[in-house]
Amino acid sequence: MKIDQVSDSVHVVAGTNVNWALISDGSGITVIDAGYPADAADVLGSIRQIGGRLADVRAVLITHAHLDHIGAIPALIEQVGMPVYTGTEEVRHAKREYLQQITPTGMLKQLTTERGRRWVAHTLRAVHGHIGTAIPQVEAVEPAILAALPGGLVAIPTPGHTSGHTAYLHPTEGVLFSGDALVTGHPLLPHVGPQLLPAVFNHDEALTFDTATNLARVHAHTLVPGHGVPSSFDGPSIAAALAATTE
Repeated sequence: MKIDQVSDSVHVVAGTNVNWALISDGSGITVIDAGYPADAADVLGSIRQIGGRLADVRAVLITHAHLDHIGAIPALIEQVGMPVYTGTEEVRHAKREYLQQITPTGMLKQLTTERGRRWVAHTLRAVHGHIGTAIPQVEAVEPAILAALPGGLVAIPTPGHTSGHTAYLHPTEGVLFSGDALVTGHPLLPHVGPQLLPAVFNHDEALTFDTATNLARVHAHTLVPGHGVPSSFDGPSIAAALAATTE
């Protein structure tokens, strides 16, 4: 686990090949995403490491309901009992009314490269015993609820990676939490910088691209992705980098 402070109130935590974020502004803590199931102890520990208490957690926001983003939520619900919110469509996904996730066949195909074999091994360890995790308590987030949480956030619908994927903007500090709609790195990617995840992870690749291109127009200063390191937000450069992948 590695913790970086990227703005006055925002800490970004790197866990098992995935990030979660903590917004602490004196009124409590908003948690954005929650790592793999194997990251649960680190998610709880990261709250304490930034000087908070578990009781300070006001809510958990989910960008999307893949296992590497919801893993610690059951532990947080058990110990804190805070609400869990996500986009309206992603509620159904989090409750596992359907599943949009890399398939076993897609996992097997990653075993053809050394990079892929390492990622598969890490992933299997990180989800062991929790492959059926669902979040039945999740609710659709409303603008007024987001505005009242630490960070005063704004939801940005970002479908493609999953149908109900949602990014969140901290407008006061200019921090964009892009989840997996736009990342800066991943063990299966050969280079770093703003980009899409490999197509095997995206439910709708064309829509994922359009969504990322639209995110490049958001007014922000800092990009906090679900995978890769946080970076300064340069919309024109991001748009150019994405466009270059289609040439």
